[in-house]
Amino acid sequence: MTRQAQQIASGVSVNSDTEQAVEELIACFGGFTPEAVIFFCSTHLDIAQVGTTLSQRYPQSQVIGCTTAGEINNRGCLNSSLCGFALPGDSFSLASTVLPHLSRFDMKLARSRVTELQNDLAERGVAPVIGHTFGFLLVDGLSGVEEIVLSAVHGEIGDIPLFGGSAADDLQFSKTLIYYNGETQDDVAVLCMINTVCPFKVFRTQHFVAGERKMVITEADVATRNVSEINGVSAGMEYARLVGIHYDRLDPMTFASHPVMVRVGGAYYVRSIRQLAEDDSLTFFCAIGEGIVLTVAEGVDLVDNLSQTFEKIREHVGEPQLVIGCDCVFRRLEYMQDPEVAKRVEGLFQANRVIGFNTYGEQFGGMHVNQTFTGVAIGAPQSEKE
Repeated sequence: MTRQAQQIASGVSVNSDTEQAVEELIACFGGFTPEAVIFFCSTHLDIAQVGTTLSQRYPQSQVIGCTTAGEINNRGCLNSSLCGFALPGDSFSLASTVLPHLSRFDMKLARSRVTELQNDLAERGVAPVIGHTFGFLLVDGLSGVEEIVLSAVHGEIGDIPLFGGSAADDLQFSKTLIYYNGETQDDVAVLCMINTVCPFKVFRTQHFVAGERKMVITEADVATRNVSEINGVSAGMEYARLVGIHYDRLDPMTFASHPVMVRVGGAYYVRSIRQLAEDDSLTFFCAIGEGIVLTVAEGVDLVDNLSQTFEKIREHVGEPQLVIGCDCVFRRLEYMQDPEVAKRVEGLFQANRVIGFNTYGEQFGGMHVNQTFTGVAIGAPQSEKE
C-alpha cells in the first residue's frame, strides 16, 4: 500500500483587520500541524499580532515572516494583504536561526549559528546534503549589510543552494520587520535550512542585459551605499544624461526602468538605485564603491523571460506545488505600469502557485542582487510506502 504525503498548504487574506486576516489565513491551512509556517505581511497589518496568533495556534511549529512591498499569491500581486504557507512534517524538516544586531554584525557569531543550524538538522537524521536541502534567508531590507550576511552564511553552507529576500515596508523606507518564533525585530536576519523529499529547484531570473553605456563610480560612501559622483561629475545629473532621461523625471519608476549592472565573475547583475537625494547623490539598494564600473542595462521582454523561467523550472520539478518567490519591488513597479503586462505576470504567478513578496533586494547563492525574481520551486511529494 502507499500513503499520499501531505501537500503544502497555502493561503491569502485581503481583510484589512489584522485579527480577521490571520484567522482567514489559518482557515486556508486546514487542520494539520505543520513543521513550519512562513508568512508575508503588508505594513498595513500588524506583523507582531499576525506572528503571535500563528505561534499560539501552532505551538509546535516554527513561525517566520516579514513585512513587504507587495504580496504575491493565488489572487495575484496585491498590496495590504497577508499570505503564507505551511510545510507538512512528513515531507519537510526545517531548522532556523536568527542573526542579530546587523548594524554591528559579528561574523564569528553568525558563522557559529549557521554551523549549529546544520548540526540541528543532522541530529534529526537529515544532514544538509545537495539535492535534498536548500537555504532561505530573510534580511532586514534597510540594514544595508546583506553582502556581509551572505558572506558569513554562504561561506558555511557551501554548495547548498540558497535564496532569499530583503524585507520591505511599502516603499516607506522607514522600518522593515521580521517575525521569528515569538519576536518581531528589525536589524536581524533569519536563515532557514529546509530538508525535503520533494524535488526542488532554486532559481533566479532578470529581464535586463548589459548595454554599451558605461559609468565609473568616482565618489561614494560604502557604508550608506550613497554615490555622489559618477564619471567625476554630480551623480544624479550624470546618471540622467547616460540613460537619456530628463533630470526632473528621476523617480522610482525611472530607476525601475533604467537600472545599471555590474559584472562579477563573467556574469552581469543588476544594481538598482533606491532614491535621489536633495544633494543630487544616488542611494543604491546594493553595495557600491569607488572605482566600480557600471553598465546601463537594457531591458528584454519581462513576460517572455518569466514564462521561459517557469518552463525550465517545470523541466526539473514537474508542476510545482509551491514556488516561494522573492520579486524585487522595482520589477513590480515596472510591470504594474501596463495593465495587460501585469495581468500576464499575475497569470504566470498564479499558474505556478507562487507565494511570496516584493522585496528591497534578493539573495541568490553568495550574491545580493536587485531587480531579480529568485526563489525555489517545489514539486509534488513522492508517495511513500507504509
